[in-house]
Amino acid sequence: MASTSSSTAVDERERKRKRAAGGESTASAGPGTEAQPSKWRTRREHEIYSSKLFEALRLVRGGSSSASTAPARGRAVREAADRALAVAARGRSRWSRAILASRRRRLQAAHRARLRAPATPPARHPSVAAAAQPQPGKAPALAKKAKVLGRLVPGCHKLPFPALLSEASDYIKALEMQVRAMTALAEVLASVSSSAASGSSSSPA
Repeated sequence: MASTSSSTAVDERERKRKRAAGGESTASAGPGTEAQPSKWRTRREHEIYSSKLFEALRLVRGGSSSASTAPARGRAVREAADRALAVAARGRSRWSRAILASRRRRLQAAHRARLRAPATPPARHPSVAAAAQPQPGKAPALAKKAKVLGRLVPGCHKLPFPALLSEASDYIKALEMQVRAMTALAEVLASVSSSAASGSSSSPA
């Protein structure tokens, strides 16, 4: 009888220890964090984005004219890479929806500008302009940094701080994958061009 009660007490202590260890690991992970690795680090997401990026760059190359300047081509490549990244996100994040919406707004604005003559913007009243200027020393340092971060992440300039951190973390991981995909694509194109150049130089005249 004594052995049964002692084993029951040992089992109870073991269950409490496991529950405490599980609670500590959950608390250390923090609220809102995922236990599994980020979706942008998986091979499947990398392949999806690489295919969308290649297709977007192919369309940019097909639509660009020889008269376009290098800055314009670079801007078109950057926009195509960002659009492919937003499409790969499948609208699961605010920044991806903002990228796609900004492109639609730019297209609509360009269409409206072609339909009507440009008008001079109305002069702003001095009091309105002064009120729009940020007042120095009003916001604390963390709020200023959050405001800067909100301007860097598309569509997140009005988010509360916890949601802003979540969006910024996802956006940074997506950009890291974008850099890896574009680096791999650049290496492939460089190897193809070098092999084509070596083949043409070794061919008889």
